[in-house]
Amino acid sequence: MGFSRSLTVIVLLFFELAFSGQAATIGPVADLHITNAVISPDGHNRTAILAGGSYPGPLIRANKGDNFQINVINELTDEEMMTSTSVHWHGLFQAGTNWADGGVSVNQCPITPGTSFLYDFKAGTQAGTFLYHSHTSTQYCNGLVGPLVVYDPHDPHRYLYDVDDESTILSLSEWYHSPPSPHGKPPSPDSTLINGLGRYSEGPKSPLTVITVKRGKRYRFRLISMACHPTYQFNIDNHYMKVIEVEGTNSIPLPVDNIEIWPGQRYSFVVHANQPVGNYWIRAKPNYGNDTYIGGLNSAILRYVGAPEEEPTTVQTGGHNTLQESHLHPLVPKPVPGLPFPGGVDYALNLAFSFDKGLFYVNGATFVPPSVPALLQIFSGTRNAQDLLPSNSVYSLPPNATIEITMPGIAGGGHPMHLHGHNFWVVQSAQSLPNYVNPILRDVVDIGGVGDNVTIRFQTNNPGPWFLHCHIDFHLVGGMAIVLAEDINGTAAANPAPVEWEQMCQF
Repeated sequence: MGFSRSLTVIVLLFFELAFSGQAATIGPVADLHITNAVISPDGHNRTAILAGGSYPGPLIRANKGDNFQINVINELTDEEMMTSTSVHWHGLFQAGTNWADGGVSVNQCPITPGTSFLYDFKAGTQAGTFLYHSHTSTQYCNGLVGPLVVYDPHDPHRYLYDVDDESTILSLSEWYHSPPSPHGKPPSPDSTLINGLGRYSEGPKSPLTVITVKRGKRYRFRLISMACHPTYQFNIDNHYMKVIEVEGTNSIPLPVDNIEIWPGQRYSFVVHANQPVGNYWIRAKPNYGNDTYIGGLNSAILRYVGAPEEEPTTVQTGGHNTLQESHLHPLVPKPVPGLPFPGGVDYALNLAFSFDKGLFYVNGATFVPPSVPALLQIFSGTRNAQDLLPSNSVYSLPPNATIEITMPGIAGGGHPMHLHGHNFWVVQSAQSLPNYVNPILRDVVDIGGVGDNVTIRFQTNNPGPWFLHCHIDFHLVGGMAIVLAEDINGTAAANPAPVEWEQMCQF
């Protein structure tokens, strides 16, 4: 084989891997190129936004205590999906590096095309399953998203599983055949992708993701919802799942056969490959769009070593024991801050959500992104929440205090609310009673529907302005967000920013 032919094969192989849902692994120190490219994850060609040349983007992996230095290089050219960008490191607290949190209009100005920005931060004592994605308009609905895992060499659950690596990461997302508009009613997704591959109704029989297991082994799967809109019912035919981690919190093992997962949420679960050698459907049924499994829609394949390379014929078994959030408890007891009754905290805040004429409102205000990010406003001397922009969407939180936020549900179903800079105790889940003893900690919670009153608590130990928003990206763009300005007076001293950060905001 000649040199030119060898090079051609290598190039073709690269593109096959880059655009078939098989991403590389990088980090915690790496360049991350953000580019436009035509991909066909479900058999339909369209231009997307890619991180590191693939969809989803490459796994960024680190060990507990590592320092991240991710240089994001903006090479975008397609103005239909915006050419400025940012990256949010979803679930990482950014203690002392609020400027690296990635939220445009809150923590930074966007990275303009042809420039780069180095996100330099530490995960501290955090470990678990996270993700990264654009926090600029609806860019992550167009492909700028990927998994991020911080491994714990001393994981207390290590005795429960044999395998935990890049092959056991499962990402769920919807896909649109045209870039969805950030305004107006969200479009119906064309397909569901599992690890970046899927099929659409009446489309070609495109390849599906195959997860290979060896009979007798126990696998720690890390399930990540990278969806912009749908909630998924996730299950694996003939296999139970033992949940052991919830968004960076180790939990008491809980066997289930179905997991309801909202945008931005993550779970680790152990599957024992103890069934007869064969092929089994992995299913992810969305609550929005086509919800059938006919022809391999909304599906991937669990294949045992030694099984024929064919599609499963198994019948769905999951759905009799669905994961209930109120049944999740931390592995190590973590006392709930405050006193064990509603309002038993230093600062209590109720958020009343409403929807009118295409916009969402929180306590009567819709979030309109300011041109100057909140952090820069604070650095420039603004000290009162009422003077911070956007008006009526910024709430000042006192330092070293216990905080309670109540979020009554509204008509039209749940909303996954994500808090930056913290995780929180879910002292009351949707359709559940309060629990002040041992509720789970997480960073994305569904607020339920009419009649629910989901309540979270946390402590203000991380100065800076932090987003609290619906993780359905279309709802965030529609104004379903606020900023929690934590310890305004101590923010600048706690978060010294590099000169390059300020230079992004030279208007």
